[in-house]
Amino acid sequence: MVVVGGGQAGLSAAYHLRRRGIDFVVLDAEAAPGGAWQHRWESLRMATVNGIFDLPGFPKSPIEPDEPSRTAVPRYFAAFEREFALPIRRPVTVTAVRDSGATLLVETDHGAWEADALINATGTWTNPVLPRYPGHFDGIQRHTSGYVRAEDFAGLRVAVVGGGISALQQLEEISRFATTFWYTRREPVFRSGEFDPEAGRRTIAAVTADVEAGEPSGSVVSYTGLTWTSYARAAEERGVLERRPMFTALEPGGVREADGGFTPVDAILWATGFRAALAHLDPLHLRNERGGITMTGTQVAGEPRVHLIGFGPSQSTVGANRAGRDAARALAQYLTIAA
Repeated sequence: MVVVGGGQAGLSAAYHLRRRGIDFVVLDAEAAPGGAWQHRWESLRMATVNGIFDLPGFPKSPIEPDEPSRTAVPRYFAAFEREFALPIRRPVTVTAVRDSGATLLVETDHGAWEADALINATGTWTNPVLPRYPGHFDGIQRHTSGYVRAEDFAGLRVAVVGGGISALQQLEEISRFATTFWYTRREPVFRSGEFDPEAGRRTIAAVTADVEAGEPSGSVVSYTGLTWTSYARAAEERGVLERRPMFTALEPGGVREADGGFTPVDAILWATGFRAALAHLDPLHLRNERGGITMTGTQVAGEPRVHLIGFGPSQSTVGANRAGRDAARALAQYLTIAA
C-alpha cells in the first residue's frame, strides 16, 4: 500500500492503516514534516486560520494564538510522526501512477514502488491557479503560494485578484502598507450569519453531491460564501473592500479596466486559489469528459484500488481525518476480498 502525501490527510490515513495492520509506506514530496503548512505566509497566525483539527489519537498541546501557523502546525505534525513511528519516505516526489495489471506502479524521483492499492493525499498547494490575460506586465507578480509578508509591497500600488478567504486576508494586510485595488470575477457574497455546524453540513453535502456526480468541485468560497471575519471587517472599516470587476488585459505598467480605463499598478497578487494536485494520476485516466473524477465516498468510482482524500468534501482538516479513516477501512475490506 502506498500513501502519497504526508499532510493532515496522509497522516490520518497512515494512523488508521497502522491500526488495521496493513503494510504501507508514505511518500512525501516535502523535505520535512508539515505538508503545505510550512509554506504559509508569515502573518498567518494560529488565531486566524480556519481551525486545525487534532490528528487521530494525538491531541495538540496548547498553542499560542500569535504563533505563525507555518511553525506551529509542522511542529505538531512532526511530533505525531515520531509518536507513531510512521514509515515516511521524504523527500520523494511521485511523478506517475500506472496500471500494471494486478498492481499499481508508483513512479517517483527515487525509484518505483508496486502497490496493491493507493491513497492519494496530495492536497492543492503545489497546483496554484494562475489565470491568463492578454498582454504582459513588467511589474511584480506573486501568487498566494509565493506570498510571504505584506511589507514586501510597502509603498507600491498593488492589484489583489481573488474573492476567497486568502484574498481577503492578504488584501487587508497589504492595504496597511500599500495602495490596493481589489478585483474579482464575480460580485463577492458575504454570509449574513455565522458559519455554524449546520452550514458546514450543508456545504459538505453540496460538495459531496458534485464529486459523486463527477462534476469538478469549485472553490471552497463558491459553496460557503464569505464570512465577516475580523480581517474582513477591518478592511471594510478602512474602505478597502471596494471591489472592481476583473480587468480585461495586462499592460507593462498596469491593467486595462473592464470599462476601458487604465489603472497603473506596480504589483499583482494572484490570490486565485488552487486545484487538486493530481497530475501524477493522469496515466490512470480517472477524469471524465467534464474534467471531474466521479467518487463513491473516498474511492474513485470503478477503481477500488485508488482513494482520494483531502479532496472534494474532505478538504478541511476534520474532513481529512475522517477521509483517512474511511479510506483505510474500505481498503482493508478490499484487500481482504482481493486476497
